[in-house]
Amino acid sequence: MIKKILIANRGEIAIRVMRSAREMGIKTVAVFSDADRNALHVRYADEAVHIGGSASSQSYLLIDKILDAASRTGADAIHPGYGFLSENADFADRVKAAGLIFIGPDGNSMRMMGSKLAAKATAEKFKIPLVPGTAKAIDDIEEAKQIAIKIGFPILIKASAGGGGKGMRVVNKKEEFEEQMKLAVSEAISSFGDGAVFIERYVASPRHIEIQVLGDLHGNVIHLFERECSIQRRHQKVVEEAPSSILTPELRAEMGKCAVTVAKACNYAGAGTVEFLLDENMNFYFLEMNTRLQVEHPVTENITGLDLVKEQIRIANGEKLPFKQEDLKILGHSIEIRVCAEDPANNFLPDIGTLHTYTIPQGPGVRVDDAYAEGMEIPIYYDPLIAKLIVHGKDRNEAIERMIRAIDDYRITGVSTTLGFCRFVMQHQAFVSGQFDTHFVKNHFKPEFLQAHNKDELEIAAMLAVRFLRQRSVPLKNLASQEVASKWKTNRLKQTD
Repeated sequence: MIKKILIANRGEIAIRVMRSAREMGIKTVAVFSDADRNALHVRYADEAVHIGGSASSQSYLLIDKILDAASRTGADAIHPGYGFLSENADFADRVKAAGLIFIGPDGNSMRMMGSKLAAKATAEKFKIPLVPGTAKAIDDIEEAKQIAIKIGFPILIKASAGGGGKGMRVVNKKEEFEEQMKLAVSEAISSFGDGAVFIERYVASPRHIEIQVLGDLHGNVIHLFERECSIQRRHQKVVEEAPSSILTPELRAEMGKCAVTVAKACNYAGAGTVEFLLDENMNFYFLEMNTRLQVEHPVTENITGLDLVKEQIRIANGEKLPFKQEDLKILGHSIEIRVCAEDPANNFLPDIGTLHTYTIPQGPGVRVDDAYAEGMEIPIYYDPLIAKLIVHGKDRNEAIERMIRAIDDYRITGVSTTLGFCRFVMQHQAFVSGQFDTHFVKNHFKPEFLQAHNKDELEIAAMLAVRFLRQRSVPLKNLASQEVASKWKTNRLKQTD
């Protein structure tokens, strides 16, 4: 039985794993870089080990350092979280070789699903729908162009080892193909050290639907319904919800069955996610499988009542899944937004700085997974995610209303965040009606929309201030004077004494 887990990660996911482990009576070990010396995950763990410099290449990506930390602290298992080494098959193999338990799938499963081309080949073998395209890597530009012409434009060039939108190019006509192909290969090599790319038909108005799966070491696999992840910027998710607003029970069951088939095909054990594209005609196509816990897993926890981290630990302990597919049902509706230190008015570019004000929302149905406190700095070395704000309601309307209230209650100053953008999404008719796709930002959002909202808020604040001062008989002509400001402060102090 697992008694002590080293979490090979940082930030909110490290704390999230630690909380579940603590509830199970399991000790935890944090690892940290120079930049994270005073981080909250370091303080929360039972033990903490410094593993190197601030850059992830000098710390969180160093397998030897992490295994040494596990050995020194007597940890008997390692949880990789997400990102960093979480989908590194060699890391999973080395953890096992060191006599430790890896809380996740084995290296072989990762290899089968880690390459998009290998995953597509596996899906095709089991007759799971695929977007029309190449079944193997393409490096000959002329050959690739002829294939693209046969498929029909627009087409999508994708890096086989890609993720996060890197190594991905949309080509609308054949005259653009050669240049875009070279750019995709170059970016794939730069980002992943692997220039393999493949081509597929570009789905013009896709929805991004993913199915959460759980598999144990005894061959049992079930799915935990779907998540809708279509609100994205730069091909990266920013709003997720469960269940999807448009899936029928029949389509949900069919997609779930395909996801379970994919997981069984690679002997999957642990928590994983099978991703699909859904086109405007409600046809779905297999995209890839993420062999780890997803950032957006809390919405699935809300609608199933399960703790996915605890399930991961139990599976790693060799326990059988304690429920069957027919035992599960959808409980209400859940929405998650990613609160990132990004400026939506500037193409969502990171906005690193100090959290001068940081107050999280509370109340029924509100959950915040974070790893920051007021006064802390957002490091430049890692993903700019500050927190995940998750709400749960009896239905989608209540979840949306609750999310708007929670966003309004969130107080962050010192850095720009995605909170304003997410509020815009919650109130937009396309989102409210469920009629949206992955092009939401391009089709519906402009930075000036947020600027107008901020201007309205300032005008309202000014009107309230004027009313406040009028009630106290302060002459408006003296509002700008230092004397009035000083008397106002004095009066406020007297009123509060």
